[in-house]
Amino acid sequence: MVLISAVTLVLLCCGGAAISAIVSPPSDSQGQKNPAAESVPTAKAEDNSSEEPAELAPTPQATPTQLATPTAAPTPNVQTRTETETQKIAFQTKTIYDSSLAKGTKKVTTRGVPGVKTLTYQITLTDGVQTAKKLIKSEITKAPVTQVVRVGTKETRQCDPNYSGACVPIASDVDCAGGSGNGPAYVVGPVRVVGSDIYDLDRDGDGIGCD
Repeated sequence: MVLISAVTLVLLCCGGAAISAIVSPPSDSQGQKNPAAESVPTAKAEDNSSEEPAELAPTPQATPTQLATPTAAPTPNVQTRTETETQKIAFQTKTIYDSSLAKGTKKVTTRGVPGVKTLTYQITLTDGVQTAKKLIKSEITKAPVTQVVRVGTKETRQCDPNYSGACVPIASDVDCAGGSGNGPAYVVGPVRVVGSDIYDLDRDGDGIGCD
């Protein structure tokens, strides 16, 4: 099929000159594309395929937040028990002054004995650990015994060992009672001289003084 037809017009004019013209008729169809237009190359994007692509850092992905599921607190294990302990009770001392005993003499007539007190406690344990201690009972299981001490108040006379029979006091001077001597101490005789007659009681020298 001939798409392009030429019509040659020959015009003869004076002088025998001929002008030939080639006229291209219009395209058979308006919708047909121009092959010349299709043959025009379009600009291509710069080919960078030979270059190594830049390594990109991995994009961190968001991790969905997980909400903790609330859990019920465990119920504490509470237990109670009783415990007892004992304590000593100190005894008291009672002093009695006794005129039948020599002055300065002490005599324990009743020995003191400590008493015993029993204490009962309620112990509270929480998960095995002691958290409370309460006294619930206190009683004296053994009463103490009071100690009794007797203290003598009796005045005692010290006798001079040079005499016997009657007590000749030890003093700066001793005379026979009822005599003419002025003391300051006196003795009621008779007294026997067993040592030295330091107070001159045996005036007649028979070994008996104040007779």
